[in-house]
Amino acid sequence: MSTRARSEERRADIVRAALEVIAERGYRGASMAAIAERVGLTQQGLLHYFPTKDALLVAVLKERDQWDAVPDSPWRLDLLAALVEYNAMRPGIVQTFSALLGESVTEDHPARGFFTERYERVRASMTGVLRDRYGERLPGGLTPERAAPLLVAVMDGLQYQWLLDPEAVDMPGAFSDFVKLLGGAAEAPCEQEETAD
Repeated sequence: MSTRARSEERRADIVRAALEVIAERGYRGASMAAIAERVGLTQQGLLHYFPTKDALLVAVLKERDQWDAVPDSPWRLDLLAALVEYNAMRPGIVQTFSALLGESVTEDHPARGFFTERYERVRASMTGVLRDRYGERLPGGLTPERAAPLLVAVMDGLQYQWLLDPEAVDMPGAFSDFVKLLGGAAEAPCEQEETAD
């Protein structure tokens, strides 16, 4: 194995260890020493690969987004449900993402810029997904631009609820229900209630 390949493998090990430690302790509680220990390095050895904690955090976030292929890859609405199901099989990754997202809302958090820019891209991507599926107006009358933030909010909000109580929240099922609401499926129960009176 070449030196470069060994270096890349070591960097990947460090990123995986950082994901685990951040999932357990949050970003602020995850020390470089704890991450170094998890991969059998000294803190100085870890700094050879990632000179700052912020640089390591950005690598962790980029790695996480590569697994989802969001938001740079084209998506269809039906494939988003598959992504939600996939996320339900990897709670550690979802927990790390959610913990970092929650922490990033503070002014001085190093991931704030990453998440701000990521959400701009994700909203644009979801706007395209909705436009491809429904055209310029969804059945409820919203434009894709107005509905996209709601779609993203449901995906991320379901993750938080599922992490807190996985037995009570069927994340894939709830997301499928929301997609039905987007498509106008919510009108049927209202009609049934009217005829029952």
